[in-house]
Amino acid sequence: MPTTAILGLQWGDEGKGKLVDSVSARQDFCVRFQGGGNAGHTVYPEGKKIVLHHLPTGVLHKDCVNVMAQGMVMDPFKLLEEIAEVEARGLKLDGRLFISDRIAITTPLHLTLDVSREAGDVANQIGTTKRGIGPTYADRYDRVGLRMADLLDEVSLREALQRTQNVRACQTTDDAPNVESMLKPLLEVGEKLRKYVADTSLMLAEAMAENKNILFEGAQGAMLDVVQGTYPYVTSSYTTAAGIPAGVGLALSVEKVIGVTKAYCTRVGEGPFPTELTDETGNKLREAGGEFGATTGRPRRCGWIDLFALRYVCRISGVTHIAITKLDVLSGFNELKVGVGYEGHDAPGLPADIRKFIALKPKYETLPGWKDDISKATNAADLPDNARAYLRYVEDFVGVPIGIISVGPEREASFETDGAPKG
Repeated sequence: MPTTAILGLQWGDEGKGKLVDSVSARQDFCVRFQGGGNAGHTVYPEGKKIVLHHLPTGVLHKDCVNVMAQGMVMDPFKLLEEIAEVEARGLKLDGRLFISDRIAITTPLHLTLDVSREAGDVANQIGTTKRGIGPTYADRYDRVGLRMADLLDEVSLREALQRTQNVRACQTTDDAPNVESMLKPLLEVGEKLRKYVADTSLMLAEAMAENKNILFEGAQGAMLDVVQGTYPYVTSSYTTAAGIPAGVGLALSVEKVIGVTKAYCTRVGEGPFPTELTDETGNKLREAGGEFGATTGRPRRCGWIDLFALRYVCRISGVTHIAITKLDVLSGFNELKVGVGYEGHDAPGLPADIRKFIALKPKYETLPGWKDDISKATNAADLPDNARAYLRYVEDFVGVPIGIISVGPEREASFETDGAPKG
């Protein structure tokens, strides 16, 4: 059962899309198991930029079957736009894209609720992408939401919309979308998506029985996991490897878990960020790294890599190999700092109490930087001595081998190391 997962180890935006694009070229299946249109996986196939939000990144490879599994939430209108964009590139999805009939549906009402919350009291703002993700997941767990199967039957859809309306009425204004305004458009979009709908749990079970190569693609990052992350400043799904079984509907273990981290650290939205830099160094990282959100366009908060947090998330997600992205962005710094702990914090993990997390003050080790342009490197031997020393420090501190290094946004701007997962 050759299974691999590629997951984010920070607060998202680590460059997972590019690595999934590379790895999925030799996979039979690429599976999204959580999140929804709040993902922004940026890829440059043939040098032409594309940002995928719902679709698994494997859609860019014609021999890869792509699955949107039951743990996801989906805005069906936005998904149709994505499908059209991909197919405009000559990549047909009929027979290559399958959507779980149990996937949760984001409606116009969910979008309204999300925007309204983020525009309200600052104390209640999370810094979401305003894509309706939180309200959609909330309705799933409140057992009043819609699923893909509902979009395929008018009676079921009307009943599901009414359930949601009954519960959410107290949170909306009179001009919010209602059952009648949403019914016809959702039926129409459901009909357009009908050909993609399948029992994806069964499909994946059969693929595993046939020993197919299956790649599980994560969205967001481990520090945004709804339970393990910086709660309440988190996303609404399980972003670690622990979320894969429930997200696909199978009791399984993943052979190889590739955790993706930038060579530094970024975060979009509210919440604690111990190694954040609000000075010129932070601005330099943002400009050199092009750190603006793929989904929202918001400038990302930037800082030094936090190795203590990285070690924690590698443990909880069972990471077997690390992929380091954007190493090239660190070129030109005389010295580099790495977070190795926090003042007065002697526990091996991270605090659950958000007040304690916000109060953490980082402890740093300082390493020598390098001036060389490394964007053309094709193997570790091409890197300057100080760059290799930086990577060894990360590897030794975290206790997980580095298997992939990325030095630019293009498909070819990454390479495997001796620590790469075999097979």
